[in-house]
Amino acid sequence: MIRSNDIIDKVNSYTTISDSEMESIRASYVYSAKVHAGQKRVSGEPYLSHPLEVSAILADMKLDVASVITGLLHDTIEDTLTTKEEIENLFGKEVSFLVDGVTKISRLSFNSEVEEQAESFRKLILATAKDIRVILVKLADRLHNMRTLEHLQADKQQRISKETFDIYAPLAHRLGIYWLRTELEDLSFKYLKSEEYKKIYSLIQKKKKEWDKYIEEVKSLLYTKLEESNIESEISGRMKHAFGIYNKMINQNIEFDKVYDVIAFRIITDSVNKCYEALGLVHSVWKPVPGRFKDFIALPKLNGYQSLHTTVIGPFGEKMEIQIRTKEMHELSEYGISAHWKYKEGNLSKNEFDRVYANLRQLLEWKDIKDPNEFLDAVKGDLIPHMVYVFTPNGDLKEMPSGATPVDFAYSIHTEVGHHCTRAIVNGKIVSLNHILKSGDTVEIITSKDKNPNQDWLKFVVTASAKTKIRSWLRSKEEDQSKVVGKSICERKFKQQGLNFQKELKNEKLSSVLADNKFKNIDELYIAVGFGKISVSEIMKHFIVKEIVEDKDHKKSRIDRIIKKITRDSSDGILVRGYNDILIRISNCCSPLPGEDIIGFITRGRGISIHKSACPQLFEIDPTRKIDVEWDKSYKGLRSARILVKCSDQPGMLSNITKSISSSDINISRAEMSSPDETNAIGTFDINIKDIKQLNKLMSRITKLKGVKSVERIADENFDNKYVNK
Repeated sequence: MIRSNDIIDKVNSYTTISDSEMESIRASYVYSAKVHAGQKRVSGEPYLSHPLEVSAILADMKLDVASVITGLLHDTIEDTLTTKEEIENLFGKEVSFLVDGVTKISRLSFNSEVEEQAESFRKLILATAKDIRVILVKLADRLHNMRTLEHLQADKQQRISKETFDIYAPLAHRLGIYWLRTELEDLSFKYLKSEEYKKIYSLIQKKKKEWDKYIEEVKSLLYTKLEESNIESEISGRMKHAFGIYNKMINQNIEFDKVYDVIAFRIITDSVNKCYEALGLVHSVWKPVPGRFKDFIALPKLNGYQSLHTTVIGPFGEKMEIQIRTKEMHELSEYGISAHWKYKEGNLSKNEFDRVYANLRQLLEWKDIKDPNEFLDAVKGDLIPHMVYVFTPNGDLKEMPSGATPVDFAYSIHTEVGHHCTRAIVNGKIVSLNHILKSGDTVEIITSKDKNPNQDWLKFVVTASAKTKIRSWLRSKEEDQSKVVGKSICERKFKQQGLNFQKELKNEKLSSVLADNKFKNIDELYIAVGFGKISVSEIMKHFIVKEIVEDKDHKKSRIDRIIKKITRDSSDGILVRGYNDILIRISNCCSPLPGEDIIGFITRGRGISIHKSACPQLFEIDPTRKIDVEWDKSYKGLRSARILVKCSDQPGMLSNITKSISSSDINISRAEMSSPDETNAIGTFDINIKDIKQLNKLMSRITKLKGVKSVERIADENFDNKYVNK
């Protein structure tokens, strides 16, 4: 296990620390050891090993003493009885703020894991807005957890790896810390697609000696050419990481042996002029590949990254990438934002501050999104690493995610420009609003006050900003319509009982109606009625004398019994908070299973539709139409699920898969196999399942069969996810 002196030595290697700072590091080590005493990690190691490793990672990132101390203390508030006040008294307000910023809010009560994840990340980015070091400590914490993930159960490995891949690896990229991004991607890949990872890792190991030899030969050639031109340089070569190779194979639909630019070289010079000289020399020696040159020195990335990138046909006829940069640019590439954070010299200058926070500012815009799924969707959308660079008519540069359209561009200019964009002109030509923008395009947006967003825009926009603003506008219009409908329904129903609704609004009983249903004002009541979230009869109970209500209820009792008989079976297995005997429909778009977080959506005339909490379709609806639901743990029935198996086309494959399913005590209601080509086969199986845990266990079992390449759960609109075996 690493020692406190090892950490102090690391810090001393890049900065001079005072005796008092050294004592603070030792004191934080002793305190962490004390409060974590007796705690063990799942691996069996003392828990203290984790904060020590996190602190060492922060030292490797060359952060200041306060960050290193925070690494030692980062879990004290969350996992021990330590309070923020105690940390502040012992180690100061700065460390206390950082420790609290990294601390999750899992001690509070949440309805789902998604909500907890969203609120913890919301807290994290709010703290990061005040101090960038918060997110750097969190990334170091996540990196060590991923490095030791093999000790956790498979379902936790999958969940943590998915979160890491979706949020933390892209976040490291956004901050410019590329070594951290690639390690997080590879570790996530290892658990999310274990078979593919093992295969690629094995292939890399077989080629390693050959590639190492190739790297040394090319480096020798480069050194010779650069020295002949009096260009002093440092040259290094590296292989693409496992996920980078896999991603290229998938995107280009090629086999491992066809990934030619696996090796990249880096030339580090002492000035910008020397960078361009080196580029010219490289192009004079080896033929450049058209369209593969990028000048990130003249046009830096949003995170400040600068370098020249070119791909050439190398000395042995293979494509190879060469990056050329200065030492300062390389420092930023290695350490990202942390390379800018000059703690010892005091605060950042205004220009440095703006540059450091520019790439996180968009994330902060989403802090007020209430729906946890939409919040995480917005954050993930803003962390998309592949970008294109386009220009406004005035020549201003805009960085957009790959796949962006003129509508995305319009919303990046201003919300009103986005709302009213009617057409776009790209490079002088009129294009459709769903046109895909490319680097170098000049984009002009034409607006019209008569033009407004529509649902179809959500099918092609890719930026979180555009999606969120379109959804907000659509919901606002839907609320306005529901308010009018709700008011009309109230007036009509009250009139049927001989009451004047407008006069009744002045009745003090209205306050109890609003209070009982947690409505802030009468408009919220109208909207709820318009959406069908509350019936007018519930409202009228406060205004109509008891005898009338009882008489009306008696007349309807027979009808109610019939309705209950029809709807009772439909709601088995789902509990709807505040409702009984209501029509329930499991959504086909995501086909949730027991054990998964779910949410209800009040439809018009079709009862409540049940979705996964993370179902993308829910992002487009108003949050007021959502309702809390949960699985009935006493329900013993089975539900249908569908899995897709990709495998080799070989004899006995179908038999092996069906045997694996049946031996898991699971019934198959339908099985279908097809062969898209001579070597591959695709199988679709409809099965009757208890819950998500049983499904995941089955999928893991099938994945291990020889010849099986992948297993995934699918849902489509034609698949009837109904209750079975009732």
